[in-house]
Amino acid sequence: MWIQSKLTRPNFSHYTIVRTKIVEALQQAKFSKLVLFISPAGYGKTTAASSWLSDKLNVGWYSVDENDNEPYTFITYFLRALNSATQNTCAKSLSLAEKRQFSTLSALFSDVLSSLNEFKEECYVAIDDFHLIELDEINEAMRFFLKHLPDNITLVITSRTLPALGIANLRVRGQIIEVNTEQLAFDTSETIRFLNQKESGKVEHCIAESLTNYVEGWPSALQLIALQSQHQEKSLQQATDSIFAFNHEHLWDYLAEEAFSMLDQQTKSFLMQCAIFDHFNDELAHDISQQSDALSRIESLHRSGMFLHRLEGENSWYKFHNLFAEFLSHQRRALMPLQEQDLHSAATAAWLRQGSPSQALKHARLSKRSALVVDILIQHGWELFNRGELHSLELAINSLNSVELYTTPDLCLLQAWLAQSQHQYEKVSSLLHKADAQMATLGVKLSSKLQGEFNALRAQVAINDNSPEEALKLAEIALSQLDQTSYHSRIVATSVIAEVNHVLGYLDRALPMMQQAEKLARQYQVYHQALWAILQQSEILFAQGYAQASFEVHESAFKLIEDHQLHQIPLHEFLLRLRAQILWSWNRLEEAEQCAFRGIEALGPKLKSKHLHSYSMLASIAIRRGEIDNAKTFVSTIEDLLSQSNYHVDWTANASMSLLLYWQAIDDTASIEKWLSTAIRPTQAHNHFSQLQWRNIIRAHFYLQEWQQADSALDWLQQQAQEKNLIADKNKNLLLATMLSTAQNKLPLACEQLHEALTLTHQTGMLGYLLIDGKYLEPVLQQLDESTDLDELDHHKVKQLLKEIVSSARSNSARFNQEFVDKLIQHSDTPELVRTSPLTQREWQVLGLIYSGFSNEQIANELGVAGTTIKTHIRNVYQKLNIANRKEAVKTAESFIQLIGY
Repeated sequence: MWIQSKLTRPNFSHYTIVRTKIVEALQQAKFSKLVLFISPAGYGKTTAASSWLSDKLNVGWYSVDENDNEPYTFITYFLRALNSATQNTCAKSLSLAEKRQFSTLSALFSDVLSSLNEFKEECYVAIDDFHLIELDEINEAMRFFLKHLPDNITLVITSRTLPALGIANLRVRGQIIEVNTEQLAFDTSETIRFLNQKESGKVEHCIAESLTNYVEGWPSALQLIALQSQHQEKSLQQATDSIFAFNHEHLWDYLAEEAFSMLDQQTKSFLMQCAIFDHFNDELAHDISQQSDALSRIESLHRSGMFLHRLEGENSWYKFHNLFAEFLSHQRRALMPLQEQDLHSAATAAWLRQGSPSQALKHARLSKRSALVVDILIQHGWELFNRGELHSLELAINSLNSVELYTTPDLCLLQAWLAQSQHQYEKVSSLLHKADAQMATLGVKLSSKLQGEFNALRAQVAINDNSPEEALKLAEIALSQLDQTSYHSRIVATSVIAEVNHVLGYLDRALPMMQQAEKLARQYQVYHQALWAILQQSEILFAQGYAQASFEVHESAFKLIEDHQLHQIPLHEFLLRLRAQILWSWNRLEEAEQCAFRGIEALGPKLKSKHLHSYSMLASIAIRRGEIDNAKTFVSTIEDLLSQSNYHVDWTANASMSLLLYWQAIDDTASIEKWLSTAIRPTQAHNHFSQLQWRNIIRAHFYLQEWQQADSALDWLQQQAQEKNLIADKNKNLLLATMLSTAQNKLPLACEQLHEALTLTHQTGMLGYLLIDGKYLEPVLQQLDESTDLDELDHHKVKQLLKEIVSSARSNSARFNQEFVDKLIQHSDTPELVRTSPLTQREWQVLGLIYSGFSNEQIANELGVAGTTIKTHIRNVYQKLNIANRKEAVKTAESFIQLIGY
């Protein structure tokens, strides 16, 4: 009795989405002997194959089950599927098979192949779940069949394991197309389309991205999570917010049934033990399991599709799929709970043998054996700190009790340095005070060397608190107490003295000292301190007016980060912030914007309060572009951050500049007056941040037309900049002076001041600062353009600036701002394509400018980006909205405007 459903291609539900990347991969399938869908359970192999074959004319389908692993059953079902695909061409062979009138499968296949020569049409024969076929006789026969298969017939196989069908030979001959786990896994856009079919509302991109990353694109997991959220009447947002607390029962049941239950007990134990590691090689697997055949077990599991991935570029290293690793850990804790601590202890020792103290420290902490944690911290703590392994160190130190922490002064010193290195300045002082009190209580006496190390950190705290004199005193005391072996603290003390000179405006002293600090830090491999010294050099060079030299220093910093994997430390954001400021000053807004967003990403959500600089930059960029809606969003974030934390004047000065520019753009005089009434007024202006704060004050007076106060403050400020040779600040101050002179109808003086500012830009390149206040400087630029006193280079700069200012002032009639986009997305008649393929804010802008009749070059000039960037934006717009050309883009934009009623 034959089961007809085994020979019927499965119908895919209305929830099935078109897998574009798979369809593209299979475009040349008709020229291949074999199409192989290979992945672990639940990746949609069957659905993908069935969906792809749905529009093919000649298709046969055979779904294998556990009972088909014998010659007679297999060949009979397979020939029925083959006959279905070839219009009953092999009826004679099928009859022989049903009567069992064949000596071997290969002999029967000879007759089959002879019959197939009569069939000339393109056709496909699919075998689903071929991994259930283990019999060598069947595999050998299928290998023979595949080798001699006519060119018009393609065999389609889905399998969890690599079939024994001569795959390597087919690859060499280019006769196979393989669709693997990576291709079958959903990307974020596919997750959005899949979930939008199941959710009543639109799934946000960030939620879909979070889910996709968590399940590593595993379709079955997404299906189960979506079903569970519906069953519990939770939104996917709620599910994502608590994803690690989500009820995994259905996922565990699925994995237990589809993967785990079919394994022998020894293999189950091996998997559960190896899952103690995030990633592992055969040596680690041997150490944790004590299995002498660990390598062959790993390779066998990898071939069998047991959710085990070989790490890219690392042939000997493996990791489990995230969810399978969680499942194995769950099983291990349930089935062998008494071994958990011992396994983590064994993992600690194994990682130490591998020379990886960071991984060892994690397992030592999870073993709940604090003596192990203390030993690793004493032996490797500063090594890990210098490599930027801050998070793992913090977790380990926080797991210790007071006695364990404070009887070893090195550990509480390390704890304070962790806070310092993560910009948690307000926390460092309290940690140092607590350490002093606890060590006194426990009777711990510090050596002179240790006192010096604590004083070096206190010196750093003092400079952070804007107390340069106290910082200098502590740094000099520290150097007198430290011996030559305390290289880290000596580097810190030297760096602090250099920074004191920087803050006090002695830049010629500060720069060589920072260079020396960098040299020492590199010599002793204290890489985060070397990075700090490089960034300080960049700031000093920029203040001296050497913007290009400052910019070039960044390359050394980026290389240091890349070479020593320092991406996760906050100094990475500092570097990106400095680069963004230089790019912005050069009017390279697109690149500055990218750096600002990368800065936010580098810090991550845990250091949200430190995002202030990046959001200040993003607000300034948006204002410069005339994107007031964008600027409003960024300004709101800035105001929230300022209300939640206390910041150094360096931070608040940058934020205040963005706020003032925004309030000026929207003519919010009340906010400017309120800010000015409470603004901090530094007593000196010997460094870049106090200079900036005073420029903010002068700018506020300017907006309020308080000319006398602005003039008086600016005269004093420029004198301070002149005294300390702060070239960059002199350049910026001259632009403010030009604005003030223009406002007071002192045009000749304004021309002199702007001429001097333009001359300084030969060194600084800060033309971007002239464009902030273009409407105030335009009449002076017009006057200079008509002057004969300028050299050719300055004349060229003036013309370029005037062109930029005029471009910025052009009509914004068809700009699709955020308000317009929100209304469009929410409108009931908006096409689904617009909802599911959302354009970025920049792409909406580009579409609006196309509608206004701007050419690509004009759009590039309008937005201040390269022509190649505009081409990329236009291509994205066309792809997302299914547009073929500019004419259709104009028509589409017009339909949007009519829909909203603008």
